[in-house]
Amino acid sequence: MIDPGHGGVDPGARSRTGLHEKALVFDVAKALREKLMATGRYRVAMTRDDDVFVTLSDRVKFARQLQADLLISLHADALAAHDGVRGASVYTGSDKASDAYAAKLAESENKADTAAGADGAGELIDDVNDILSDLTRRETRAFAHRFARTLVGGLGSALPMHKTPLKSAGFRVLMAPDVPSVLIELGYLTNLRDIALLTSDEGRAKASDAIVTAIDSYFAARRRP
Repeated sequence: MIDPGHGGVDPGARSRTGLHEKALVFDVAKALREKLMATGRYRVAMTRDDDVFVTLSDRVKFARQLQADLLISLHADALAAHDGVRGASVYTGSDKASDAYAAKLAESENKADTAAGADGAGELIDDVNDILSDLTRRETRAFAHRFARTLVGGLGSALPMHKTPLKSAGFRVLMAPDVPSVLIELGYLTNLRDIALLTSDEGRAKASDAIVTAIDSYFAARRRP
């Protein structure tokens, strides 16, 4: 399951040039879907197929209903200060954030529903607490961490990486108890070099190729006895 972040009335971050996060990540998501389907090895679905708003709980619900083996949520960050920070990073879900910035980012992303006039927080939290055991959740998170480490290694050959590329925080979109899930921040919309790379055909191709390679490696490892 590919999850292009934001959409519709929720544009996400915005660059100084007027580029919206929702548009950039949707373009990358489409490129990734095409590459995955071309392999003939995967069934691929997206949480949104157009510029529409989808709640965080529905994104998780879609992945669970389709019994997805992996959920990849795509985003592009922005900073209040244009201080030259750039690079991709990969997040896994966690009850405790790896650092203050990760906690702040998760808090911001988790407010997307409220900002768009919707709120499904109670539904998702109850679902996580009631349906599956702690053992299943721990196993799911272990698989997510394994994929995240593979992904960081692969993306590093295609995109500039943040100085601390592997992080964790309490993102609601990553809280499916039975679907290993990661969130990729592809870069910063406050960095012109990141924008130029991620909006180019070459940049999108490199990013999607690296993600496909990481997915192949992850599932190959899971199939080994």
